[in-house]
Parts: sequence; structure tokens; C-alpha cells
Amino acid sequence: MAPILLNHMGNEEDEYIKEQVQVNNPNLDTMEEDILYHFSLSTKTHNLPEMFGDIKFVCVGGSANRMKAFAQFIHQELKLPGNPGDVKDICEGTDRYCMYKVGPVLSISHGMGVPSISIMLHELIKLLHHAQCRDVVLFRLGTSGGVGLTPGTVVITEKAVDYSFRPQFEQVVLGKVITRNTELDEGVANELLQCSSELQTFPTVIGNTMCTHDFYEGQGRLDGALCSFSQEEKLEYLRKAYEAGVRNIEMESTVFAAMCRVCGLKGAVVCVTLLNRFEGDQITSSHDVLVEYQQRPQILVAHFIKKRLGYII
Repeated sequence: MAPILLNHMGNEEDEYIKEQVQVNNPNLDTMEEDILYHFSLSTKTHNLPEMFGDIKFVCVGGSANRMKAFAQFIHQELKLPGNPGDVKDICEGTDRYCMYKVGPVLSISHGMGVPSISIMLHELIKLLHHAQCRDVVLFRLGTSGGVGLTPGTVVITEKAVDYSFRPQFEQVVLGKVITRNTELDEGVANELLQCSSELQTFPTVIGNTMCTHDFYEGQGRLDGALCSFSQEEKLEYLRKAYEAGVRNIEMESTVFAAMCRVCGLKGAVVCVTLLNRFEGDQITSSHDVLVEYQQRPQILVAHFIKKRLGYII
């Protein structure tokens, strides 16, 4: 199947970021009601502009508990009225995802892997579009395996790449392969790096992130139920990845970057490394250490948000 390349929308490369969140589907204009099934929301039963029209930042992550914790954390950081512990799950009518609104910040879980985050992103982008949101920045906060980095390092993704280190995402649509560009917003990445230098709390780098379809074989792990390669073959693959600029590995970044780009959203992927994959496959750090590591992307993005909102000069 010959791939169809969709690098960006519009005539010029720098025009893909639109002021208002875009959808690329004319069918939506003909629908009397759009049911966002996995969010338990609808354009007919909910006033989406009233509920979400002031959203400027959307933070998504795999774990429901982690995204609730982030909602409580950003509530404290923004010094909003009320008890952070009282944040309400807007998606409580479904058990697929959780969603918390904290002032201009939306915190949402996306589950594990490309299929799960893809479903969430379709409905999230439609939600932002129906709510008439403008100038939104979208962040994926996550964990990852490091490639040549010390555990605890935060990686700001420059390009999300596939298993062959190509900055693209392939989606099969009606039996044809659609290929979309996965470069993320350079300005947001540099702004995040500047925030890390201001915090001076943990090591932070900009690098490419490899997205795989699997945690075990797809990432070259030797400890899964199946393994068809040797330690030497694994290390050779990781060396090639490192030479291609890959600094961490996870399972969601390519579709995240591709959908942000096509739909006019400035996006960033910010993941902490839990281990150096050159040194092993299993995560052996203590629970307390892992909890602290997982807070690092949240701290960095919270600093970014506070600067954008004028809390930090």
C-alpha cells in the first residue's frame, strides 16, 4: 500500500497552528448532535462553550490516579479557591477516562498505547472545537524508558519517531496507509527547556522520542513472555536509536504529535525516564523514588502554565 503523506494543513509550513482549535471533518457540520461517548458528554445535553470555553492548557497522561493528582497539584499551584481534594471527575459517567477542570487547565487520563490515546484525542479535540477554545496548548505528561540517560531525566520531545526512527505516524484508513508528520512545536519545547533552567531541580533535555506499539518486544525488552532476539541485537538497536537522536521510548507520542499538528494545537510531550535501557529492562527503583520521578513532568509543566498566566515573571 502506498502511503499518503499529510505533513500539514494549509499552504505554508508555519500556518498549521490556527488560533481556534480545528477539526478536519466536514461531516461534523451536518450532525444535529455530537456524542462524545467515552467522555459521557454531548453537544445537546451539555453547554460545552460554557463548561470549557476558557480552557488554555490541556494536560493528558496515562494513569487516572496520576491525572487526578496533577489536577490537585495545579489547583494548589494556581492558588485557586476551594479544596484541591474536591476536584470532580467530569467523566464520572464512564469508566474509560477521567477528566478534571481546574481554572483554565484540563487534566485528562488517556490509558496506555496509541489506540487508547487516539480515541481520547478525537473526542478531546472535538470537545475543544465545540467549546470554541482558542490558543490552547496540549501536553502529554508521562513516563518512559531512557536511552543513554540517567533515570529521573525529563525529556522534552523534539520529534516523535516510529520504530525506524522516522518522524511520522501511520494510520490505516479504509485499507490505505495515511502518513502524518510528527514534529512538535519548537517554541513550546524551547519554552519548557527555559522553565527547567529556571527550576534547576532535575536534569532536562530535548531529544527525539520513539513510540512503539508494545512495552516488551516492541521496545527490545528481554524479559517478556516472548523474546526472539539476543542481548547483543537489543543493544545494537538501542545504539542505532541513540545515534538517530532518540533519548526515550514510550507508546503514545506519534499519534499525539500527528493529531495536534493536523488540528491546529500546539503540543508538547514531556516524559521522565524511569531507567536507562542500556543498563536493563526492569524498573527496579523504589516506590518513593518512582513517585518523585513521576512528579517531575508535572512540576515543569506547572511552571510553564504559571509563567503563561503571569504568576511568575
